[in-house]
Amino acid sequence: MTEFAAGDRVLLLDRKGRRYMITLAPGGEFHTHAGWVRHDELIGQTEGATVRSTSGAAYLTVRPTLADFVLKMPRGAQVIYPKDLGAILILADVFPGARVLEAGVGSGALSMTLLRAGAEVTGYELRPDFAARARANVASFLGQDALDRYRVQERDVYDGIDESGFDRIVLDLPEPWRVVKHAETALRPGGLLMSYVPSVIQVAQLRESLEASAFGLAETQEVLVRTWHVEGQSVRPDHRMVAHTGFLTAARLLQV
Repeated sequence: MTEFAAGDRVLLLDRKGRRYMITLAPGGEFHTHAGWVRHDELIGQTEGATVRSTSGAAYLTVRPTLADFVLKMPRGAQVIYPKDLGAILILADVFPGARVLEAGVGSGALSMTLLRAGAEVTGYELRPDFAARARANVASFLGQDALDRYRVQERDVYDGIDESGFDRIVLDLPEPWRVVKHAETALRPGGLLMSYVPSVIQVAQLRESLEASAFGLAETQEVLVRTWHVEGQSVRPDHRMVAHTGFLTAARLLQV
């Protein structure tokens, strides 16, 4: 469906590239310093149309991508950036039907990415408010049906993992090394452990624990993204870039 309908989420971009995400409602209005736009003017429009505010400001209208939603969605915890979400899917080799344990679900950015890739996700989250927010964000972007593949338990993964046979374990926690021993029995042979941490000190401690475990083939990397300014003959790197956000470490369970 290309035409916008009531209840659809729409991303509006102004001439300076600023982005605003709204959910269409009959009779609703979108207000900024540059005037306002009636939602009714967007309902029935085709994606890619341009609308104008009461003061004449132009807005391009498109449906938000997953990356757009992650950066604009309601959240209580810092989210993993889209540049790292994509890398996690590849490093963890997430595939349709994969049984994934995610610990530290936060606001659900990684959960949505895993579910969008077709995984069956079991989440461990200590804070009830974060767990509720993650479920709400998943349902909001992927639809209620996605919750059939998403179970969030309010518990501490450091205390252990009850289930076994997981294909992947993905961690967004400050002390991932405390999960290594639990992961040895929760993963199937050949399963992958993936960790996201912001500090190289955390990486060093995790790698030390992996070296003393049944995991092997460990790899650590970070993703740096630099966009480019392209305007006529003016082609150069942008002055600002999304540099360090976190380190990604993956390891494979070889023997127990």
